[in-house]
Amino acid sequence: MASKGRDLRKFVEFGRKIVGVGKNYRPNGSPQHPPPTEDPLIFLKPSSTYLRQGGKIKIPIGRDQIIHEVELGVVIGKTGRNISQSEAMDHVGGYALTLDMTDIDLIFNKSEAETVIYPWLLGKGFDTATPVGEFILKSEIPDPNDVRLWLKVDGDMKQDGNTRDMIYKIPHLISFVSRYMTLEEGDLFLTGTPDSGSRYVKRGQEIICGLGDKIEMTFPIAF
Repeated sequence: MASKGRDLRKFVEFGRKIVGVGKNYRPNGSPQHPPPTEDPLIFLKPSSTYLRQGGKIKIPIGRDQIIHEVELGVVIGKTGRNISQSEAMDHVGGYALTLDMTDIDLIFNKSEAETVIYPWLLGKGFDTATPVGEFILKSEIPDPNDVRLWLKVDGDMKQDGNTRDMIYKIPHLISFVSRYMTLEEGDLFLTGTPDSGSRYVKRGQEIICGLGDKIEMTFPIAF
């Protein structure tokens, strides 16, 4: 399943970093929409943000502008650097359904004369900000570029999209990031969330999300 005897089913326990990709979906799936930046917009999240099923999402004290983002997670199965796009999928060990919980006011402040963009660490890096499902074998997702992603809050559908609308595909992302940092076994890529549908959540609500109609997970939000 993995090199060096590592069990990728336990990637949450030994993975050293979470690599996120921002603004990676075309608005409303429009094929003509150009990329928002020349290169992918990359950020990091600490591994302390992981939350396994059975736990509760905890909104930081004094914060109330938290949004949900359902994403396809890619688990790195083979360490590498300067990886070519043609070899990138050889470094994928499997997948995971993920949530990228975001304190949007700690990223964008729109109350000033013009929007100010802050460092994303606190907005993306608070404890429990990366709820994650079980490890998924590569064979269970034969085409990661055509997977439905959906999310409900308290039973109401809020996000419903497909990975085919990703601007930068998985091989591009892996190759690009590996130019700057070594990708290690157990690292997790968050590949972005469908453009429409991200909404604020409140304490006491419940998030249910899924990949297609076979894989889903549930996370309550603590009071």
